[in-house]
Amino acid sequence: MPQHLPEPGRSPLRRLPATRWSRQAPTWREASPAVIGAALKRALARPSGNWYVFAASEEVRRDRPLGRVVAGAEIVAWRGPGGGLHAAPGACPHLGAPLCRGAVDTGRLVCRWHGLALGPEGFPGWRPYPCHDDGVLAWVRLDDVGGEEPLPRPVLPERPDARTALTTVQTLVGRCDPEDVVANRLDPWHGSWFHPYAFVGLRVTETAPDGAPDPDRMVAELSFKVAGRWGVPVRAAFSCPEPRTVVMRIIEGEGEGSVVETHATPLGVRDGVPRTAVVEATVASSERAGFRLATRAAPLARPLMRAVARRLWRDDIAYAERRYALRASGRWPG
Repeated sequence: MPQHLPEPGRSPLRRLPATRWSRQAPTWREASPAVIGAALKRALARPSGNWYVFAASEEVRRDRPLGRVVAGAEIVAWRGPGGGLHAAPGACPHLGAPLCRGAVDTGRLVCRWHGLALGPEGFPGWRPYPCHDDGVLAWVRLDDVGGEEPLPRPVLPERPDARTALTTVQTLVGRCDPEDVVANRLDPWHGSWFHPYAFVGLRVTETAPDGAPDPDRMVAELSFKVAGRWGVPVRAAFSCPEPRTVVMRIIEGEGEGSVVETHATPLGVRDGVPRTAVVEATVASSERAGFRLATRAAPLARPLMRAVARRLWRDDIAYAERRYALRASGRWPG
């Protein structure tokens, strides 16, 4: 175990060295455009089975429908009597009314314009989509959009049991392509420079050589900043299970096994510019007794976790948008 990591059973907090932002070790040499670009290319070539994250599981309720747009396709989602997830085209097959403004009655979707009741069995000209609820996120399979060989379920990363973990989901939207979001996440070297309020001493210690079982795996040592000079040191690994997902997993230190999943979902094009939703799920777990108290205080902890994710992604979306603008103008150096 690296010396900066706390030993099991001891407090995870560590007093961090006093450093000035401008005196950090530069990381631009290690953050090779070729390394990041190669990792991105491999990630984009992985199969997704045409699955897209469209919402947090808890956003899809039994008492009312939820509307979303994924890659230009309008969808509506709702839950059946047993809580099962359903998703379908968002326009009523009768006269095109928005079904997201309808109602759910005994598990059926009821259009408010003329009372047409729709269910998972479908209707002429209206066929529900395959969908999947993984307990944290809701997915929809859009074969006409993805154009890949369909898979029966999404490619899911290993994560702690959501029933005993502390989970949050945060969604933000940027004017860029999904690949710009994924590229940003495949550059951990920017952490301490671009997010000094969140990360301290981030150092990438491992990048997988060509031919490795997981060639996109990157390992970094970092400290999550808590307050002042106090932080929680960990080792984290980054990998891509499918083309629109990057997973950061704690592999050593406090919260070992916890994950932060970043999902990039295309929304469509507006005013000639693509828009992408960044759906970030944090699934945190710990063996410490204090963590069990934190899970019981989840209603208080989740807003704080979401606030941290929002601040990070406001910065990172700005960078992803910058990357897209440079690519679109032919000025991207990578």
